[in-house]
Amino acid sequence: MPLPFPPSGHRVMVAASSDTEFHQVPTILPTTPFLPSWHRLVGVIVSALLLSCAMGSVCADIVRADTVRIDTIPITFPDSVQQGSMVIGRVPPGSQVTTAGRGLRVTGYGTVVFGVGRDASGAGAVDVTTPDGRKRQVSIAITPREWPIERIDGVPPKTISPPPKIAQRIQREQAAVSAERTRNDDRVGFAESFIWPVKGRISGRFGNQRIYNGTPGSAHSGMDIAAAKGTPVKAPASGVITFADDLYLTGGTILLDHGYGISSNFLHLSRIDVEVGDSVEQGQVIGAVGATGRATGPHLHWGMNWFDTRIDPLLVLDRAQ
Repeated sequence: MPLPFPPSGHRVMVAASSDTEFHQVPTILPTTPFLPSWHRLVGVIVSALLLSCAMGSVCADIVRADTVRIDTIPITFPDSVQQGSMVIGRVPPGSQVTTAGRGLRVTGYGTVVFGVGRDASGAGAVDVTTPDGRKRQVSIAITPREWPIERIDGVPPKTISPPPKIAQRIQREQAAVSAERTRNDDRVGFAESFIWPVKGRISGRFGNQRIYNGTPGSAHSGMDIAAAKGTPVKAPASGVITFADDLYLTGGTILLDHGYGISSNFLHLSRIDVEVGDSVEQGQVIGAVGATGRATGPHLHWGMNWFDTRIDPLLVLDRAQ
């Protein structure tokens, strides 16, 4: 039976190219003795069977380990939260989760996030159905807060009682911003440890009832930070710019989406350094402090939302401590 290779120690001639010329180059094959081809075939088959069995065992172990991992991941949520909180919980990946009638996206790690409004009370319920069909309802107590009254004088009268045309403009602008808060993008900036966008004195707190020039207004939707005009404003967490424009009431306005319904808004800016669609990293400068729109002096208004639910940025910062 002819062998597939020449016997050991034989010389063969191979062609070696150099530009357009060919030369005969002697090559010595290895001196390892050759087995008959049917011996080699049997050896290959046996090796393949052994490898297949080994890999099957390993794969089975991986599947079993993965099943154990998912089944043993606890459903974890805080026992209680304050009004205006951003709530982060953990469930087995692939679970279905709802709260207040809204389905929550679940990250690949099993993280979920939602917001508790300023006026929420009692207990919030979170319903979880795990991939293996287990159902559980988690109850989260909502701790009430006190909401002091803030009186703000010196506000331009036309921003408090605007004429009809201006009122229509304000309504259009607010609708455009609200539309961007409906996004439910798959990015996880919300899970980062948030940082202050600027450093300064808190001149206005989330949730406080406001009276402008003696006229009652709505509750404050964010946190005001006093700072000099032109102070750089940094992204408190990574995300994508979904709105950037100059508006009547809020002046220079930026909306930064952190994913899964969580977003930040920055108002009264003197400068906007980003455009819609820009991806920004935590700490990146996105604009500058100003006093545009309805403002009595330079400051940054930083607000946060979970979709249309307003949450307190200060509580989000407290999570990082």
